[in-house]
Amino acid sequence: MLKCLFVFGLLGVLLIPAKCDLISVCVKNDYDLRVDCLIQPKPNKINSYEFSWSSGTKEFLINTNVSGSAAEGKFKDKSYVEELEPHGYRMTLSGFTDNLPHNTTYMCKISGESAQVNWERDKLVPCSAVFLKSSYSWVICLLFFVYQTHS
Repeated sequence: MLKCLFVFGLLGVLLIPAKCDLISVCVKNDYDLRVDCLIQPKPNKINSYEFSWSSGTKEFLINTNVSGSAAEGKFKDKSYVEELEPHGYRMTLSGFTDNLPHNTTYMCKISGESAQVNWERDKLVPCSAVFLKSSYSWVICLLFFVYQTHS
């Protein structure tokens, strides 16, 4: 019983810092920029999305499905958006990793809810590192589960 309490207590301490970021930015192997926006849309609302970045005082709309809005000319036909399960959207921007401003704020908005993150161009991480970071807590859970069932 004491061993079980220790294992679950340790598991609770390890999972407390694990949180899900609403937006993540990374560079794919082919040097395309990927922005994941994991905002859960509100029920009974039409899903709309906007992806943009700002540098200094200027904001540039990269991709949107909001009627009446349009992406900047330099981003047309350079990005695409796909829906993520269970919620959220992923925007991929081709050919812009070398042309990114040094300090950039990436923003996304889904059905009126927004999230943003600040990144320096030199500190963008490969997308595989983002996957490992987000799945770290699940690996720990799995290891403790296997340990607990075999003891």
